Amino acid sequence: MHALLTAVMDLGRDLDLPQVLRSIVEAAVTLTEARYGALGVIGDDGAGLSQFVTVGMDAEVETRIGPAPCGQGILGELISHPSPLRLDNLTAHPNSYGFPAHHPPMRTFLGAPVRIRDEVFGNIYLTEKRGGGSFDADDEAVLTTLSIAAGVAIDNARLYEESRRREHRLEALGEITRALLAGIGTDEVLRIVARRAMEVADADLATVLLPTGSGDLVVRVAHGEGAEAVRGAVLPVAGSLSGLAAAERAPVVTTDVRVDARARPLGGAEHGPVVAVPLRVDAAVCGALRLSRRTGRQGFAAAETALIDGFADQAAIALELARRREESEELAMLQDRDRIARDLHDVAIQRLFATGMTLQSATGSIADPTASERVGRAVDDLDATIQIIRSTIHQLRTSDDDRGGPALRRRLAETVQLAAQHIGFQPSLRIAGPVDSTVPEELREHVLAVTAEALSNTARHARAHHVDIELSVPDGADRVVLTVTDDGAGLGSARPTGGLLNMGSRAEQCGGSFRIGTGPDGRGTRITWTAPMAGA
Repeated sequence: MHALLTAVMDLGRDLDLPQVLRSIVEAAVTLTEARYGALGVIGDDGAGLSQFVTVGMDAEVETRIGPAPCGQGILGELISHPSPLRLDNLTAHPNSYGFPAHHPPMRTFLGAPVRIRDEVFGNIYLTEKRGGGSFDADDEAVLTTLSIAAGVAIDNARLYEESRRREHRLEALGEITRALLAGIGTDEVLRIVARRAMEVADADLATVLLPTGSGDLVVRVAHGEGAEAVRGAVLPVAGSLSGLAAAERAPVVTTDVRVDARARPLGGAEHGPVVAVPLRVDAAVCGALRLSRRTGRQGFAAAETALIDGFADQAAIALELARRREESEELAMLQDRDRIARDLHDVAIQRLFATGMTLQSATGSIADPTASERVGRAVDDLDATIQIIRSTIHQLRTSDDDRGGPALRRRLAETVQLAAQHIGFQPSLRIAGPVDSTVPEELREHVLAVTAEALSNTARHARAHHVDIELSVPDGADRVVLTVTDDGAGLGSARPTGGLLNMGSRAEQCGGSFRIGTGPDGRGTRITWTAPMAGA
C-alpha cells in the first residue's frame, strides 16, 4: 500500500506526457512484480493503438521484433472490452495470436484500462509475473487503483500540454501577423509559417507546396530535417498525400508514408508519420502544407491536425495579400504609365508639331539656301522625333498584350539586347505603329527570328560599328515592315546563303517579301523584310 501511494504521488509531479506514460508503466511493473509492461494509447478511430510505451525489453530485442503492435489479439481484447483482464496462460485465450518473430515468450497476463473521465485513453498490459507465479487479485486491485491515478495524471499532462501548445500557437500567429502587416516577402512569410507549424506540431520537417502551371505541386518552402534535399521537388497531384489534400481540400493523415498506397515519400529522409492539409490559394487552385516525423515516432493526432490546418490558413492569407499587393503595384504602375503617355501626347507632341509648323512656314522667307536647307532638316528631325514619341506612347500603354504574353515591343527589345552581347555595342531600335495590337502571334515569331538572324550575321561577318533596326506598321497598312541596316563591309558579290536564305523562306511562307541591298549612303547592308497581317 505504501508503494502504491508513493507511485500515485510521483505520477502527479510530472507534467510531460511522454514521461508520465513511461512512469505509469514503470510503477505498474514494480508494484505487481511483472517482468514486462506496456501502455497502449488508443487512436482517434478507437479501433487500434496509436502509441505503445514498453518497459522491460532492451532496445536490441525491440529492434528485432519490428514495428509496435497496432492493437490485435489480446491487446485488442481490452480495446473491445475495457475492463480488467487476468490470465494464467494467455496463449490459451482464443484471441491470443499475432506475436511476431523474435518476441520473448509470455504466459501470465494482467491488463486494465486507463480512463479519463468517460473516455478510455488506453490500456496497461503486464506479463510474466516474477517468481514463476500468476498475477492474483491483489495485483489486479493494485493495477486498477493505479490506472485510476494514471488517468488523472494523464489528464493533467494533456491539459498542460494543450495549454503550452495554445501558447506557442498564439505566439506563432502573432509573429506571422506582424510579418504580414510589415509587408515582408511571400517566401519569407511562408518560411515563418513552416517553421512555426513544425515547432508547434513537434514535427521534424515542414514543407509548403504550391501548384505549378502543369498541375503538379512544387515544394516552395521547406524547413527542418532534410529541407535542402526536398526544396524545389515536384510531386504529382495523383499519388501523393499533398496532392490528395489539395484535390479534396481536406486534411490527409498517415502513420507511415512508406507503406501507404496513397502516398509518395518526399526526399531521402526516413520519415513515417505525415499530415498534409490544404492550402487554399484561391477558389480554384489549392496547394498543401505538409509535416512529417521520423520513422518510429507516433502519428499526428486529430488535435494536431486541426492546429496545422490553422497554419495553412495563415499561409493562404499571406499568398492572398501578396497577390493583392502585386495587383495594386501593377495598377499604380499602369496608371503612372498612362499619365506619362497622356502628357507626352497632349503636351510634348503638340509643342513639337507647332514648332515644326513654325519653322516650315519660315523656310520660304530665308534667302540663304544653306540656312533654308538646315531648317528643312530640322523640320524632318522634328517629324522623326514625333514618330519616336508616338511609338513610346504605344509602348507605355501596352505592357503585355491581350493574349496574356509579353508584348512584341518587349520581346524585340530583349532580342536586340541579347544580340548586343555578341555584336559588341548596342544597336539602335525604333518601333512605330501599333505592333502589339495588330501583329498576329505566328507573325511575331517570324519577326523575332528574322531580327535575331540578321543581327547574328552582323556579328559574324559585317565588322560594323552601327546597326539600326526599325519595325513598323504604317498607318492604314495591313503589313509589318522590318528593316535592319548596318555600316559594315556589306555583302559584295557573295551570294546569299544560310541565314539569309532562311529569312527569304520565312517571308515566302508568310506571303511577304525579302530584299537585301546596301545602306542609304551606299555602304554596309540593308535588309528589308515585309509580311501581310493576313498572311500569317
